[in-house]
Amino acid sequence: MRRRLGPALIVLALVGCGSSSSRHSAPRAGTLDALWHGGGEAVGLISGTTDYSPGAVRVSFLVVRRNARTVYAPRARVLVARSLSRPPVERAWATFERVGSSGIFVTHVRIARPGRYWLLAVPVGSTVRALGTLDVRVSSFSPAVGARAYRSRTPTIASTGGDFAQLTTRVPPDRGLLRYSIADSLAARRPFVVVFATPKFCTSRTCGPAVDVVDAVRRRFRRTDIRFIHVEIYRRNDPALGQNVFVRQWHLPSEPWVFLVGADGRIKAKFEGAVSVAELSAALRSRLT
Repeated sequence: MRRRLGPALIVLALVGCGSSSSRHSAPRAGTLDALWHGGGEAVGLISGTTDYSPGAVRVSFLVVRRNARTVYAPRARVLVARSLSRPPVERAWATFERVGSSGIFVTHVRIARPGRYWLLAVPVGSTVRALGTLDVRVSSFSPAVGARAYRSRTPTIASTGGDFAQLTTRVPPDRGLLRYSIADSLAARRPFVVVFATPKFCTSRTCGPAVDVVDAVRRRFRRTDIRFIHVEIYRRNDPALGQNVFVRQWHLPSEPWVFLVGADGRIKAKFEGAVSVAELSAALRSRLT
């Protein structure tokens, strides 16, 4: 399971990126490199997503200054280029989504073909300019939007006899997310939201309280026929034993992940990493109701 950068590594990465300006020759005007070094503090962008394929791409990220302080702003301007020496080919806005007591920037850009892209983020009202990369594969590791969901026989309260230690690492247990399995929901042709996450062992700063977010959205949609499911990441909830069969079935390269699956059994949307209650609720209203 891929781990995201820890705080100490983040600081080192930012120092390395920020110091590049001292040995950098003057970039050509209009290029992404020129915009990155066009004034203010140039830092590295901390990505919350990595699994990209061509088409509409959801990107989440943090902007962290060299002193390790996170930059908070309602929006950030996003520019995407094929290389540092080229001008931007895509422009978009990122919004700051609140997740728990913190949050993360989220943007949507359209990528035409596979390859490495460079993304520059400039938060509104800040002089910080954050640069990162998007490695876009021919196809994503995780199931694609439009693909059929895997008929995973995930455990439930009923199948374990109410043994919550088998079902979840959340304290207290997230009972509302443990009533249904993926396989039974597909057989019943019921739309559902499934979150793959381990509350106890997911501790990185971009991971976010994914299970809490999904449970909050469940309460908002309790009068609909949408089911909500939580699946843990590790065998017997022990990281030393490696990934469980469900994570392997869904080919998940990281965690957490949230998938929206329609009554037809096809994936309607997916979210890698942190997702807010507002973002997930909006997706449910447009894709599942």
